[in-house]
Amino acid sequence: MVMKIPNHIAVIMDGNGRWAKQRGLPRTAGHKEGVERVKKTVSAAKKLGVKMLTIFAFSTENWNRPRQEVDLLFSYLEIFLSTYKKELMKENIRLKVIGRRDRITPRIIEKIEELEGVTSQNSSFIFTIALDYGGRWDIVEAAKKIIGACTDKKISLQEVNEDLFGKYLALGNLPEPDLLIRTSGEKRISNFLLWNLAYSEFYFPEIHWPDFNEEELRKAIEIYSERERRFGAV
Repeated sequence: MVMKIPNHIAVIMDGNGRWAKQRGLPRTAGHKEGVERVKKTVSAAKKLGVKMLTIFAFSTENWNRPRQEVDLLFSYLEIFLSTYKKELMKENIRLKVIGRRDRITPRIIEKIEELEGVTSQNSSFIFTIALDYGGRWDIVEAAKKIIGACTDKKISLQEVNEDLFGKYLALGNLPEPDLLIRTSGEKRISNFLLWNLAYSEFYFPEIHWPDFNEEELRKAIEIYSERERRFGAV
């Protein structure tokens, strides 16, 4: 059977803490290993023919975690952003970050904006990081923008439909994910891309995120290939 490659994969990277606990390590060690896994997954997805990868890096609810853990997560993110530029340019990968920016330190926002700028013309792959992101927040923000556009008479109420609404969401004009992967066996989407995942295929492997290697990604795609996507039709 010829493997059908999903155009766009979304990933909820779960299980870093459990991975560390199994090895007698602190949770932060799992998060550090998880960050390294991100780069390897981008490379593996691109190699397999996927065109877009969107990861759930930090949710609006993750602020409720212990302050020390949150600070370490963002320190790992800062290192990730500082060391990834060369590879993004070499591999012709565009970086896009979605989510709130008002609660993140300006130093990290500057790094995000720099990478988004220098990679904006890269065209072989789109790598999106959902950071301080929530699906409900995303939908509310889109509604606010549409109300503003109607008030300013940039669009009419009659023009508002599902296609137009989708363009005001954080992913904008990017195609909806074909496949959602959530590692560590949890079977929920946790407020991630609520609108955009309406017709995505879901896959919930038991493996923890730091162990989700290229072989596991290929397995996920093979399982996706076996499914018949009917989008409500017969």
